[in-house]
Formats: sequence, structure tokens, C-alpha cells
Amino acid sequence: MASGVLQLATGDFVRLVPALPAWIPAHSTWACLLGVALVATGLAILSGRMARTAASVLGIMILAVVLLLYLPQMVVNPVVDRPFLRGFMWTNPLKALALVGGAAILVGSSPDEGRPLSALVRRFGRLEPRGSVFLAIFLVVCGMQHFVYSDFVTVLVPSWIPGQRLWTYFTGVALIAGGAGILVPVTARLAASLSALMIFLWVLLLHIPRALAGPQHAGEAAGVFEALALSGEALMVAGTRARRGPGRGGGRPARGARPIGMV
Repeated sequence: MASGVLQLATGDFVRLVPALPAWIPAHSTWACLLGVALVATGLAILSGRMARTAASVLGIMILAVVLLLYLPQMVVNPVVDRPFLRGFMWTNPLKALALVGGAAILVGSSPDEGRPLSALVRRFGRLEPRGSVFLAIFLVVCGMQHFVYSDFVTVLVPSWIPGQRLWTYFTGVALIAGGAGILVPVTARLAASLSALMIFLWVLLLHIPRALAGPQHAGEAAGVFEALALSGEALMVAGTRARRGPGRGGGRPARGARPIGMV
């Protein structure tokens, strides 16, 4: 909802959605239309009445951004120097995929809507077991980038916190450990819970102060809600792992398990 409001307020795509190709007309109109769609899906998810349908629509929209906007950019502008670790060439697409995974987990974990699910919702819901994998990959890549781009990350650490370089490396290790831990059934719940806590602390200590310091930059405000969404997704991963048990793999929650929204 916040991302949608930001796009409506600025008349432009904010942060996660890259600039549209020049041959597409009326960029501002498309940004506002997507803003309305984001607000509508957010309201539907909060209401719980159409959460599965709304989460599917949201996930498909974000997936379309990856396939139709990010992927062509990566093909047209190949990276020769360290192709797997160059800044936002991989960060934003993987962040978008992580959010797609979160939407898929919502589809599988939201309360029953009281009517048969559409084919679209059922097909998108099949991505639910992959949701934790998408999040894990994103965390691992971000952790690696903390070392490759340590100078840039160190600047982001608030100046009142001592040992900024140390925290840069520590959080890099924590991100890698969190992502790897999510992939291991026995540690998935703990890794997801600790990753959620770490990202939420970043919302309080890093993202909100940066957004308040530069209110004219919608991207900083968007970063608050993107991090909040990723923290929430990690909590959902922890919740699904808790219901499945440490030794069970992917798939839908066991019969009789409560949906995440009702825990």
C-alpha cells in the first residue's frame, strides 16, 4: 500500500520498479495505474476476504517486472566484471523475486476465502515451497555484497554506531548464515526468525532515519517498507517451518493448521 501511495504521489515508479523503456508511452500513467493496483491488493490482503487472490495478483505483477523489465536490461547490458556481484544488477531483481516468494507464501497460508480458488491462484500458489528459497538466495547474495562493496555499505551504517566497518562484515556474515540456514530444514525456523529480527532492526536504525533525513526522496521512504516486507516474509517462513516441523520439507501446511494471519 505504501509503495502504491508513493507512486501516486510522485507520478513515477519508485525504487523497486526500474524505468520503463523509452518506446512505452505515458510512463506517469502506468506508474499511477500500478500505484492503484498496489493499494488495492494491499487493502484486500489486510481485509483477509480476498487475501489469496490479491497476493496472487501482487506476486504476478512483481514477477512480470522481473521478466519484462529487469531481465531484458541484464541481457542488453551484460556485466563482464564480476557478473554475479555487481551492485543492483542482481540486488533488485533478487529482491523482487523474494517478494514474489512472500506473495506465494501468503497464498498458501491465508484464511480460506469461502469459495473455490481460481486457476490463476492455484497455479501461483504452487510457488509457495519456493518462497523460502527465493528469500534465502536474496539474503546470501546481499551478504556477499557486504564484502564486495564494503566501502558503500559502511557509509550506510549510522555514524553514532562505533565500528562501522566491523558491523558491515558482521551483518554480511549474518545475511549469508541466515540465507543458508533457511535452506536447511533443521535450522530454517531459527535462521528465518533471526533474519526477520535483524532486518526489522535495520528498519528502525537505518531506513526510518534515512527517510526522515531526506523526505524529498521517495526512494528512501520506499526502502522502509521494502525492508519491512522482507522482515515480515522471514517471519512467515519461520511460521510455516514451525507448523511443518524441523524434519519436514516443502508443501502446504498440515491439515488443521491455522493460517498465518490467525496465529
